[in-house]
Amino acid sequence: MYHGNRQSLHLKVQSSGTNSPGSSVFDLPVTASQERYQTSTPASASNTPAASTQDALSTTSFVVISGGTGGNSICSAFGNACYILPVSDNGGSSSEIIRVLGGPSIGDIRSRLIRLIPSAPTSSPLDAIRNLLAYRLPAHYTERQAREEWREIVEGRSLLWQGIPNDRKETIRGFLVYFESELLKRAHKNFNFVNGSIGNYFLAAAQGFFRSLPSAIFLFSSITNSQANILPVVVTNHTVTIAAELDNGERLVGQCEISHPVASVAPSINFTEADSWSPEDGLETQRQNVMFEPQGKDSYKPLASRISKLFYINAYGMEIHPSPNPDYISSLSSHNVLVFSCGSLWTSIIPCLSLRGVATAIAQSRTLKAKILLLNTKNDRETDGYSAEDYILAISRTLNAPYQHRSYGLGSASTIYPVSAFITDLVYLEGTDIHVNIDRITALGVRCSRVRSEAGVTDPKYDAACVRKAIDVILARSE
Repeated sequence: MYHGNRQSLHLKVQSSGTNSPGSSVFDLPVTASQERYQTSTPASASNTPAASTQDALSTTSFVVISGGTGGNSICSAFGNACYILPVSDNGGSSSEIIRVLGGPSIGDIRSRLIRLIPSAPTSSPLDAIRNLLAYRLPAHYTERQAREEWREIVEGRSLLWQGIPNDRKETIRGFLVYFESELLKRAHKNFNFVNGSIGNYFLAAAQGFFRSLPSAIFLFSSITNSQANILPVVVTNHTVTIAAELDNGERLVGQCEISHPVASVAPSINFTEADSWSPEDGLETQRQNVMFEPQGKDSYKPLASRISKLFYINAYGMEIHPSPNPDYISSLSSHNVLVFSCGSLWTSIIPCLSLRGVATAIAQSRTLKAKILLLNTKNDRETDGYSAEDYILAISRTLNAPYQHRSYGLGSASTIYPVSAFITDLVYLEGTDIHVNIDRITALGVRCSRVRSEAGVTDPKYDAACVRKAIDVILARSE
């Protein structure tokens, strides 16, 4: 499977020959994540307030809970960061991978891994690798056209391979070949390459080959020198399915059906067909979900009523409580700041909270100095009509859910944590469409911080600079 020179896999102490055809997968130009947060201030100015602020922020460690593309634009606001991402997205090319091969969703993880690839000069090897793994087969292609372009890529004939050293090319291509071979074993399912992400295919192949999503993430990070600390919220080789219960009793199955439905037909449950990658899978993803594109979420049809609960289900549609990634739980007791990032509340944030032990880990952490919610700038289908207070209470209710029982003493009484045990600070943008009632939120024990983005107030969007500024103010208050 690996066609490159085995000697190229030896870890090198110093980077050398990065432009040579056989350079090591580990010797890309080193750009440690913390270097992005170093200032260009001369040494003589290191005692200025600005330098002190930068130093304090660069030594702060973060746990960032987010999913999808919502938090990608502010990744550079965090230095030593651990990213917690859900594995339940069934839209885009992830839906087709799940339908044919099974396994956890890797779309959100791939998106974040791409975002955390260090910056590199145009046409450099690292830039070429980024372009390949970020490439998506056009959505306007016919299935035949998409399959033909995929054939050029997997056979190594595509122009996308230009500039990628041979060892990295053959490593990536080897896993794409493995992906292709797994599809051929299931040819009767007729995999659709339209709108497909090459990065998703590579990551899914690595996960299937190693039978380990963390191992696949490590391989992706090593090849791209991203040094990213990304943790899937649940470590599993099976498809993870979420469902939402509405106030009117209706149930929606799957992230697409909750957040961005692409068809009127509800997902079906298949009790007979199993897959070798996910032997316990039964919930089939709608094939139409492959055509979902994030930019289409701005226009939506509101839900019949508000979401009252989000939960995980098994192949029979029964509620289950999977165990969270142990590294996720331990990170909450070893980092300084918890950030609930901007993004879809019910399908990006809540799936990372609806797990046993998460509430206790957050509430009882001795290292977390601040627990910050970055409020979205506008509502979506999941949160239509929400105020800032509704966001806070949705998170608090989820973490205080009945399955999060914590018994003390001789009885079986359970503790309900106050809102401030989970969220200490709310950050919102000036000009946000979401109503912020400062008095009501303050009464919950949550401090409010308003920031202004570089985009202004007419179309406010979070950027790294305004997020860093807000965090600095919050940490200064927490001292």
